Amino acid sequence: MSAEKLQATDTELVEKLSSSVKNIKTEIAKVIIGQDDVIDKLLVCLFAQGHCLLVGVPGLAKTLLIKTLSEVLDLNFNRIQFTPDLMPGDITGTEIIDEDQITKQRKFRFIQGPIFANIILADEINRTPPKTQAALLEAMQEHRVTAAGTTHILEEPFFVLATQNPIEQEGTYPLPEAQLDRFMFNLWLDYPSYQEEVDIIKSTTSAYQAELSKIINAGEIAEFQKLVRRVPIADNVVEYAVKIVGSTRPNGTSQNDFVNDWVNWGAGPRASQFLILAAKTKCIMDGRFTPNIDDVKSVMVPVLRHRIIPSFSAEAEGVTSIDIINKLMEG
Repeated sequence: MSAEKLQATDTELVEKLSSSVKNIKTEIAKVIIGQDDVIDKLLVCLFAQGHCLLVGVPGLAKTLLIKTLSEVLDLNFNRIQFTPDLMPGDITGTEIIDEDQITKQRKFRFIQGPIFANIILADEINRTPPKTQAALLEAMQEHRVTAAGTTHILEEPFFVLATQNPIEQEGTYPLPEAQLDRFMFNLWLDYPSYQEEVDIIKSTTSAYQAELSKIINAGEIAEFQKLVRRVPIADNVVEYAVKIVGSTRPNGTSQNDFVNDWVNWGAGPRASQFLILAAKTKCIMDGRFTPNIDDVKSVMVPVLRHRIIPSFSAEAEGVTSIDIINKLMEG
């Protein structure tokens, strides 16, 4: 176990975060019915300073969920609809020639694009060409935008949620594996249960308008994000995460024959980092002070799902990346 311990002020912050998370979920539930696990994982991703890829068919309230989350967290929100004709400057911003009315001198002035917000919903990111996708992914990685040689820093916290429609692939530009790796989580939204759908229809076809309270602000979120980095973690938990990630890599690296048969490419070191950061975040959101192996297991699917590339043999047998992850956890 690491000798590092949380300070007294940090333990108070853990309690404050745990209480705030409960209140956030209560407020979101006024608008969003169901999707509890997705909401929980979104908050983990936010406080761990990651970004999230949401996959789900149309009509599952992805946009409404993100907009509601931004309202409850008192953050700026922008939605960018990705289309085939979207250009990088449409996201990051562009320079225009501005003329001084008195001196008549002309100079360039930068007009900020929609990327300049705390929460960005990149709707159907796979509908735009790779050049435009790369502009967003660069901002995700660097938290800044460069235009005409000038660097513009993005306001913190900066949280990107990109959506993909899993059923319409014609005319799309799928994200390459290297770019998918930038996303901490890959979350799949399922259809609501029968009772949840009944409740959804009742609430959305009535005159009811939810009044949302703002629970925390940008400054408090930044404080919680720094707290995650200070959370102590036992060596055996880190070793478990690294071992699991290493076991996803075929061709002799993995000790599992099924991995060599079913996997073309496994997860890289970034997956180990995200497993530990997510496990730390999960534990303090639950009001605990150090994560355990169960915390790592609880975030394994969203972290590894898009980092394991099944082989042709796996696809022929109907084996998915989820099946491979579950088999690794059993071992």
